[in-house]
Amino acid sequence: MNRLTSKNHQGAVATISPVSFHDLETMITNVLESGKKPLFLILDQLSDARNFGAIIRTAYCTGVNGIIVQKQGSAPVNGDTVKTSAGAVFNVPICKVEHIKDAIYFLQASGIQTVAATEKTENTIYDINFSEPTAIIMGSEDRGVNPSVLKIVDHKAKLPMFGTIESLNVSVACGAFLYEVVRQRLV
Repeated sequence: MNRLTSKNHQGAVATISPVSFHDLETMITNVLESGKKPLFLILDQLSDARNFGAIIRTAYCTGVNGIIVQKQGSAPVNGDTVKTSAGAVFNVPICKVEHIKDAIYFLQASGIQTVAATEKTENTIYDINFSEPTAIIMGSEDRGVNPSVLKIVDHKAKLPMFGTIESLNVSVACGAFLYEVVRQRLV
C-alpha cells in the first residue's frame, strides 16, 4: 500500500472514477429546457478505453450534449480515457444506464430521433436529417450495434466506403457522423 499512495493510507486504498455520472432523465430534460438543439451519443457496449476517450474528445468538439453508456460491459472511465479525451471527459455529461434500449425509448418519447451507425442499411449519413434533435448510436468495436437495438431505432445510416475494408475504427466513424451533424446544423 505504501507504493500506491504517498500519504498516510491508514490501511485503506481505493480507486474512484475521476468523473461524476449524470442521471439520464435529468440530463435530457435540462438540454430540452435549455433551448439547445439536442445531440446525444449512445455507445452500445464500446469496450476500449482509448476509443471511448477519443469519442468523448470529438463529442466535446462537436457540441454533443451528453453521452449514454450501459453500466455493464462498457469501457471504463480510467486514466487512458482521461488522457485520450484531452480532458474533455470533464466537460461532457456521461450517463450510465441499465439498458441501452430503455434509454432509446426515453429519447424517442422525448422527441429525439435515434440513428444507428451500421453497415446493415442502404442509407448513408447524407440521407439523414440531422438538423432534428438527434441521438446517434455507435456500436462495439467487434460486433457493431446490437441487433435488438437496430430493431427499435428510427433510422440506420452508414458511411460510404470504398475498397475492401468493411468498417472504420469506431472513434473515426463516430467523428464522421458527428461532423455531418455539424455540417447540416451550420447551414
